[in-house]
Amino acid sequence: MALLDTTTWHGMIFSDGWTEAAGGTMAAMSPATRQEIGRVGVGNADDVTRACVRAAQAQRDWAATSYLERAAVLRRAGQLFEQYADDIGGWLIREAGSVPPKAEVETTTAAQECYEAATLPSHPTGEILASGQPRLSLARRLPVGVVGVIAPFNFPLILSIRSIAPALALGNAVVFKPDPRTAVCGGVSIARIFQEAGLPDGLLHVLPGGADVGEALIADPRVRVVSFTGSTAAGRKVGEAAARHLKRAHLELGGNSALIVLDDADLDLAVSAGAWGSFLHQGQICMATGRHLVHERIADRYVEQLAAKADHLPVGDPATAQVALGPIIDEHQRDKIHSLVTASVGSGARLAAGGTYEELFYRPTVLADATPTTPAFAQEVFGPVAPVATFADLDEAVALAGDTEYGLSLGILSRDVMKAMALADRIPSGIVHINDQTVDDEAVAPFGGVGVSGTGSRFGGPAANIEAFTETQWLTMQGDISRFPF
Repeated sequence: MALLDTTTWHGMIFSDGWTEAAGGTMAAMSPATRQEIGRVGVGNADDVTRACVRAAQAQRDWAATSYLERAAVLRRAGQLFEQYADDIGGWLIREAGSVPPKAEVETTTAAQECYEAATLPSHPTGEILASGQPRLSLARRLPVGVVGVIAPFNFPLILSIRSIAPALALGNAVVFKPDPRTAVCGGVSIARIFQEAGLPDGLLHVLPGGADVGEALIADPRVRVVSFTGSTAAGRKVGEAAARHLKRAHLELGGNSALIVLDDADLDLAVSAGAWGSFLHQGQICMATGRHLVHERIADRYVEQLAAKADHLPVGDPATAQVALGPIIDEHQRDKIHSLVTASVGSGARLAAGGTYEELFYRPTVLADATPTTPAFAQEVFGPVAPVATFADLDEAVALAGDTEYGLSLGILSRDVMKAMALADRIPSGIVHINDQTVDDEAVAPFGGVGVSGTGSRFGGPAANIEAFTETQWLTMQGDISRFPF
């Protein structure tokens, strides 16, 4: 039987096994065909409370479990992601609108996140501290308890498993709210993987739902850490709510990343990198190249070649045709993209390619003559749009790249890597790629942005994960009780 056989989970949530949801059910939809492809349970605030109570109970035993057992569960989860990659990938294609290579990246990375998480339980759990008293003084890392995870629709597998896997590996329980638009590929699939991997009952709860589920999750006193990935606007609300309840929130938010193309860059390779950075997964990526900053000497040729490439990229249903771009996730997002494109043209940008759509299929779009006030240049589009602005010298490139509240990813293309490095030092960004575009991620690398792109690198690598999902406790011990003056 396939991992995601619908008879296992149809119309249910995962909370101590597959159970009926208090919030009812909803359709899992294909954005390409607008047709129902499954039915999932919908959680509500009551489901969240029950899940958190059970998670807190189960977590105590899990934290006391041998590190060897926790590591083994995570390794099995990684193997299962590889074993069932085709099954999960099919749902990523149909439900999230992913092209097959993007779906493969998600399943491969999910496996790698589990393998990396499997190394965490055996990491040192503390250190011996110096003390002015005759005692043993320790700082040790302990699980936080229950971790709340809220993930988005665009990379629904990677952007959830990168929190779920390390949190579980470090001895925590997880209550997880996937985006309801990708509740199967980004929620059911993870529940089924860990169910098959032998994770004990009660440690992982998967509750698709709306804002009420997220609000209840943040407010529940048993949840001590919230890991959120999504838009900056939603992240502000999550951060504010978490602060009211005096709990940590790790926020990975939006971006409007710049790709700087210096005049010595190989033009053909630069255009290819720029197209990939802006058009991969229909531009629905927080790291997407949202601003192309091109030296004025080569800008006209860059725009011409980028527009030609955009015009030749096939757009359609990735489940039935070999295409480069699939559908936008829904009408609301499509309309937002189109309004930014039309407003940009209305404010003086030149439409060099695209700017049209059929149903949810938006053509890859190139906007020339962009300025800092061009709407699609100034705002995060989250769509397949490449605004191109020019600069005359490095100082102007720095000013343009830094003229944003965001600071997630930066790409610089140049044959002179030392010049590119010096340029990168002048532009605040959580991630920098020299001679690459802005979209990249690895399970072993720290990931996070500055400014309104989030609260720093809280994902990737043992240092970030241990900091994110454990608490530091100071512990002292001595052989006898001290004498005190009273």
